[in-house]
Amino acid sequence: MDISVVIINYNVQYFLEQCILSIYESSRNLTVEIIVVDNNSDDDSCAILKERYPNVILIENKENVGFSKANNQGSKLAKGEFILILNPDTVIGEGTLDSIISVARKKQNLGVLGVKLIDGSGEFAPESKRGIPTPSVSFNKLFGISSKQTCKYYATQLGENESGIMDVASGAFMFLRLNVFKEVKGFNEDYFMYGEDIDLSLKLLNKGYQNYYLGNTKIIHFKGESTRKDTKYLNYFHDAMRIFYRKHFKFNKVYDFFMKLGIEFWYLLKYLKFRKEKTISKPIRNLLYLGNDETIVNHLDKKYLVLKGKLIDDYLKIKTVVKNKNIDTVVFDNSEISYKKIIEHFEVLKSEKVAFRIHPKTTNYLIGSSSPNVRGQVEIIG
Repeated sequence: MDISVVIINYNVQYFLEQCILSIYESSRNLTVEIIVVDNNSDDDSCAILKERYPNVILIENKENVGFSKANNQGSKLAKGEFILILNPDTVIGEGTLDSIISVARKKQNLGVLGVKLIDGSGEFAPESKRGIPTPSVSFNKLFGISSKQTCKYYATQLGENESGIMDVASGAFMFLRLNVFKEVKGFNEDYFMYGEDIDLSLKLLNKGYQNYYLGNTKIIHFKGESTRKDTKYLNYFHDAMRIFYRKHFKFNKVYDFFMKLGIEFWYLLKYLKFRKEKTISKPIRNLLYLGNDETIVNHLDKKYLVLKGKLIDDYLKIKTVVKNKNIDTVVFDNSEISYKKIIEHFEVLKSEKVAFRIHPKTTNYLIGSSSPNVRGQVEIIG
């Protein structure tokens, strides 16, 4: 077995299915198993997996045990040479796993390998590559201070499209040898959610491994599904900060007091921001559909002004159509366009400020998210 993909699911049945379909498309030349650990979802996630994807290994928890414990559960069943910790709200392109495993096999001292993440609007996610959040780095990040003499919160020594050594990978996509994951005893289960990816990356560094960022390989991470930005998220993140500091950076009583004070101040600022912040979805008016399915066209025609576009790889032509026709939403039909090409379109068209939706092949819905701070949108075709 080449790769064991472990996915933790909680009430994101449509994004999970899209993720699984993209894994299948990316693993045609490899032996890959998919292990889904469901944290007591109350949607139809488990039923869909049993009905449509019987080859997926499913663990059904009776309660939400959190990200760390669930991933450790999944890893115990893994048989691959490598393990990929993957969020359910991700889309990977064809050939991604081939290129990733090729790089990984050449690096004898590899800890965790991460890739370039772009969100549902095509924007680069800076958490794709990070430095160690030491107290001084975290302080600078909190107050917007940048210093070339100190390590950065984000690994800014690497450009977003460059590849090289980094300290911390994102928990949305963590690729490493299974025996190395087990050597460091997997994720620390003190963390319920958030901080566990930093902790694992640091454990690998302390064992002498090197963590690596692959900037020429990109995936979509919608993010609003797995890291929903609300006060509940804030509490989890707040707890993770306290656990991480206590484990790795405890010094003396005076210093510790001010660090705890800083964490609480951060919490207060974020709490007030979340209480004020509201994300409003823009209405869809003019829609460009890139595909050939008349059922989808007929469905969209009833609700929106639809322009059906021929499948073209000329990004300049698509940009011209978007501008001239005042397009606000672009729908990519995966029955006709590969996930790899869709990911490229997301990134190229991000400057046009349009919303993106995907029709995963063999499904009856459109799916996407224009903001990493809120849950995405699913539109059933019918």
